[in-house]
Amino acid sequence: MNQKIRAIILLGLIWFTAFSCRPSPKEKQTSDTQMSTPFPIKVVKAERREIIEKLSFTGTIEPWQKMNIVPDISGKIARIYVKEGDRVVKGQLLAELDTQNLRLQLKQAEAALAAARANFEDARKNKERMDRLFQEKAISEQQYEKVKLAYEASQAQLEQAQAAVNLLRHNLEVSQMKAPFSGIVASKNANEGDVINPMMGSFSASSGVLTLMDFSRVKLAIEVSAMEIVKIRKGQVAEVRVPNLVDKVFKGEVNLVNLAADPATKKFKVEVVVDNPDLVLRPGTFGEVTIEVARREQALVVPQKAIVEDRFLFIVEGNRARKKEVTIGLQTATEVEILSGIQEGNLVIVEGNFGLVDGALVSIIGEVKP
Repeated sequence: MNQKIRAIILLGLIWFTAFSCRPSPKEKQTSDTQMSTPFPIKVVKAERREIIEKLSFTGTIEPWQKMNIVPDISGKIARIYVKEGDRVVKGQLLAELDTQNLRLQLKQAEAALAAARANFEDARKNKERMDRLFQEKAISEQQYEKVKLAYEASQAQLEQAQAAVNLLRHNLEVSQMKAPFSGIVASKNANEGDVINPMMGSFSASSGVLTLMDFSRVKLAIEVSAMEIVKIRKGQVAEVRVPNLVDKVFKGEVNLVNLAADPATKKFKVEVVVDNPDLVLRPGTFGEVTIEVARREQALVVPQKAIVEDRFLFIVEGNRARKKEVTIGLQTATEVEILSGIQEGNLVIVEGNFGLVDGALVSIIGEVKP
């Protein structure tokens, strides 16, 4: 009896297993449909051509040079000769301090210098006479030393008077604020009559009398991740686009690649330099930076949309779709380089490839131009 029951149970298990492993009618219908009904597809022929890989970032446009114009000495601003937006050249007078007191002090110092020079000449001649008398032993050593000390004292007084004149002339010179480079007056930070101190230049970015910028060339600082920094090198070609000039592309290059990451962001600073002769790129605005990181001639290239599941694509063999695992090389936003898995001339499915299975019947309804 027990053997009969065990046999019945065993037969039941075998029947259940066989039934459960059979595809459902719906699954069988789908599979049969894929194998018997042609799928409409579009293809592209795998071709060899140049491919350029680029990385894109957003950066802030900064001037090539920027300086706050501050006098070297304290004083009251007498004149400001330029206004915001003016173009200036290197060496041009931009502003100057009130120098009336300095000029009066200079006259006084020059008079003192003349007196010191006269005293020195008198002491020099006196010493020359005493030199001869001392050699002839006509005067004592004590008398000679006294004349010699008077000569040295007059020489020191002359040097001191000359130094005072030099200092006042220097102060007069630096009271005139001249452009250290050619550029644009970006801002006017003080007015005529204001008293200014050189230490004010360290307080903020807008301190000083004027702010001068040279943005005939600009730089963009961008932040790059650790995965991307290995692809970027100094001298690589870069392109810059700005929102207000959507149809214009500005050519530049990578000028600086920082080898140490920022401790806070863990990103690397990269600087891109772009010529800006027409001054259309404005400091303080944002720009989209695209850096060319790799270029390969005669690469086997297919559209990005041909790739499925990150590493597969379908080609057409006869009237069937064949799934191929491929090795991917350089990539752009629209194209990808295929290093292995297919050959040049293969018809690669670019539309209708999602949901396909290996061996599915297909019908080419169009060829996409690369």
